[in-house]
Amino acid sequence: MDNKGQALKETLQSWINIVIMVSCIVAGWAIYKFVFGNPVNFEGGNPEGHPIPGNYLAIVYKGGFIVPILISVVLVVITFTVERFISLTRANGKGRLSTFIRNIQTLLTEDKIEEAKELCDKQRGSLANVVKSGLHRYRDLQNDATLPNDQKVVALQKDIEEASALELPNLSRNLVILSTIASISVLIGLIGTVLGMIRAFGALASAGSPDALALATGISEALINTAFGISGSTLAIILFNFFNSKVDAMSFKIDEAGFSIAQTFASTLKK
Repeated sequence: MDNKGQALKETLQSWINIVIMVSCIVAGWAIYKFVFGNPVNFEGGNPEGHPIPGNYLAIVYKGGFIVPILISVVLVVITFTVERFISLTRANGKGRLSTFIRNIQTLLTEDKIEEAKELCDKQRGSLANVVKSGLHRYRDLQNDATLPNDQKVVALQKDIEEASALELPNLSRNLVILSTIASISVLIGLIGTVLGMIRAFGALASAGSPDALALATGISEALINTAFGISGSTLAIILFNFFNSKVDAMSFKIDEAGFSIAQTFASTLKK
């Protein structure tokens, strides 16, 4: 893919991400308004009144306007979790990567380049793409009488590194969204809590007399935002670390395969 095509693909991906986030915001507001704010969850059917005792949907609704933002954050995490799971599953290809690398090493040792390419077509995935890219130059460099052997190895390594550089961004795409949410979700929740506390103490001050029940209700409603924010942040951190470990493992396999191909190529040149 040329630079223009790559830039177009990245622009399209950015717009898709924006559309997904906007959709999550709309869905978050709808869930807050029509699910959590359903009149059946409140005494007298009035969402402005008190929640029915034990009805947690209504209790969450009372957290205020920050709650739909936090719901949207959780929806974004879930959406990009599904996207990353599908993408990394495809990038992993078919079968075990360690077995694939061993089979490639065996075929290269036997100088069966075409069979190795066919194996890459069957395996698919990011690792297979990188290996196949190296194999395209493998035979040409073997037959090139103009380059010294050490420069042939360097040229092959460069081709593999370029192919790896194209694959790795696809593996880590959108992980920055999960890492950002892991940081800001708690902060958004704390903003909602602070605003709720301000409202609670403001109402208490305007009442002119201590009202422990009103104060306790206001504080509990404010803390809903903190609980929601911490939950979203915890979920994002766990998922980010999980996918990041998958990407690291895939990167290691790609480096291992590239090193193996270069070593096998260098050994064939010495024969």
